Amino acid sequence: MKRKIRMGMVGGGTGAFIGDVHRMAARLDGCIELVCGAFSSNPQKSKASGKALFLSADRVYNSYYEMFQQEAELPEGERMDFVSIVTPNHLHFEPAKLALQSGFHVVCDKPVTFDIEEAKELKKIINRKKMLFALTHNYTGYPMVKQAKAIVAAGKLGKIRRCIVEYPQGWLATRLEATGQKQADWRTDPTKSGKAGAMGDIGTHAENLLEYITGLQITHVCADLNTFVQGRQLDDDGAILLKLNNGAKATLLATQIAAGEENDLRIRVYGEKGGLDWSQMNPNTLLYRTLNKSLQVLRTGVGQQAKTTQAAIRIPAGHPEGFLEAFANIYKNFALTLDQHLEGKKIKALNLDFPTIDDGIRGMHFIDKVVESAASNKKWTKI
Repeated sequence: MKRKIRMGMVGGGTGAFIGDVHRMAARLDGCIELVCGAFSSNPQKSKASGKALFLSADRVYNSYYEMFQQEAELPEGERMDFVSIVTPNHLHFEPAKLALQSGFHVVCDKPVTFDIEEAKELKKIINRKKMLFALTHNYTGYPMVKQAKAIVAAGKLGKIRRCIVEYPQGWLATRLEATGQKQADWRTDPTKSGKAGAMGDIGTHAENLLEYITGLQITHVCADLNTFVQGRQLDDDGAILLKLNNGAKATLLATQIAAGEENDLRIRVYGEKGGLDWSQMNPNTLLYRTLNKSLQVLRTGVGQQAKTTQAAIRIPAGHPEGFLEAFANIYKNFALTLDQHLEGKKIKALNLDFPTIDDGIRGMHFIDKVVESAASNKKWTKI
C-alpha cells in the first residue's frame, strides 16, 4: 500500500453511536483516513460534526448529493476512494446507489437496504460498474469466528447436522421508543427500519453468522414472530426453525425483550464428529468438542490457527480483542482489496474475507421469508 485509502462518510454525525464505531474501526490499522463527509441531513449539524472531527470545512458537505458531485470533480489524488454509509436502514439505498454511479466504492451498515428490490438493484450497478461493496456484518470479523469457519471447512466436524444460534438483548424490554430515545425510535418504526424489528436488526446478524461459519445456506424457514411490548409496531422477539442446504437443521432465536441481557450472541454447530461453541460475550474463546467427549478450549493467538484467523489478530494472546477490532477487520480487508483494485493488481483471496452485496441480498430474503412464514399457517416457507 503506497498511501492511505481515503474515506468519506454519510451519516454518523455528532452523538451517533454507530458513526463513531465505524470511524474508530476504519482508522485502527492506519490504512484508512477520513477526508470528507455529509454527516447529517441538517447542514448545520453536518458542518458542526465535521468541525468536531477536524476536517477541512470545504470537505464537509450539506448533503451526500453535494459530496459525491464535488468529490468527483477533485483531482484523483485528492478525492475520496470510498464512502461509508452509517444511516438508518431506509437511508442506505439512495446514497449507496449514487455513490456507485459516481464512481465511489461503498461500505454500508446492515441490513443492506430497506427491501429486497433495492438490494438487487444495487447488485446490478456493482456488477456493471465493477465496484467494490462491503457490508458490515461485524461479527464475522472476530478471530475465533474465522477459526470456527476454518475448522468446519477443513471437515473436522464432519457433515454438519445441527446448529443453534441465539441473540438475546434486553434493551427494548420496555417501550423505550416512547421516551424519544433515537436508536429505539427508528428501529421500531416500520417506515425507517423495514418490515421486521428484532429479526431485521439482530436476527440478520445471527443468520449471517450461521451461514458464514458453516458455509451452508438456509433453504426453508418456519418462523414465529412476537411483539410483547404493547403499542410497538414491529416484532421484538422471534424464534425460527431452519433447514440448511446439506440437510442439516437449525434453530435461531432473536429477541430484544430478554430483560437483563446485554448482547449475548452465541452459536453452536454440531457435526458427525464434533461441535463448536462461540459467544460474543467471551469472543477470544472457541470451544471445540469431539465425538469422544474431549474438550479443547481454543484461544485467540494460541497455537496453530488458520491464516484468516492470524490475519485478524493484532495483539498478543491474553489481551482481549472485541467489537471494534471485529469491525476493523472488515475495514482492513476492504481497504487492502481496494488498494489492489486501484493498483490493477490481482486481489489476494485472503483479503476478500468480508461480507458483500450477496450477503446483503440473502439477509433481505431472510427477512422477507421470516415475516411471510410468521404470518402464514403453513409450516415451512421456502427461501
